[in-house]
Amino acid sequence: MGFGTTSVYGHTTVDVEKYKIEIGWETEPPIVGIRNDLTLKFTEPGETEGTRKGVTSVFKNLDATIVYGGLTKEIDINSDPRPGYYYSPIIPTKTGTYSVDLKGEIGKSQVNVRIPVEDIESAAVLDFPLSASSSNNDIKVIQNSVKSLQEEISKIKTNADSSMENESDERAGFGFAVIAIALSVSAIIIGIISRLK
Repeated sequence: MGFGTTSVYGHTTVDVEKYKIEIGWETEPPIVGIRNDLTLKFTEPGETEGTRKGVTSVFKNLDATIVYGGLTKEIDINSDPRPGYYYSPIIPTKTGTYSVDLKGEIGKSQVNVRIPVEDIESAAVLDFPLSASSSNNDIKVIQNSVKSLQEEISKIKTNADSSMENESDERAGFGFAVIAIALSVSAIIIGIISRLK
């Protein structure tokens, strides 16, 4: 069994022998906590060269499982009125990467593939305009964190300077290590907040 993958507009297409399997979300971007449909499209070569036709009764001998991290759930597949189109309603409860495992047979072809689908995003991507209170609160949190870290760094630097005059190099090295850690923590905090935005 040979297969390859391509991705267009958030949908991923996999070739399994003569079949093309396209999987994606009905509504994009997919948002955590909002009902969506996982859509699946199965096609095979048509009678005329270069054409494709939908494959019916695909899930007679084929199982579909949705995967998130180490969690899996077998999903119910519904037929769309269009030949070769199928869907499964899902309410994604966590942001991140989801995949679909397909195992079984289509016709005489063995299928055993894991197909990634577009990542689920936070509901914040739909917020418009951003509320002034949330933006101002985020800015205040960053400002307070930076101010607090600056005060701590200043204290540590003062202690390190006096330590270098009065004590061994080992104690001074410890002071510089603490400064480095404080700077790293501030960078992480700012990175997390900007990622949430």
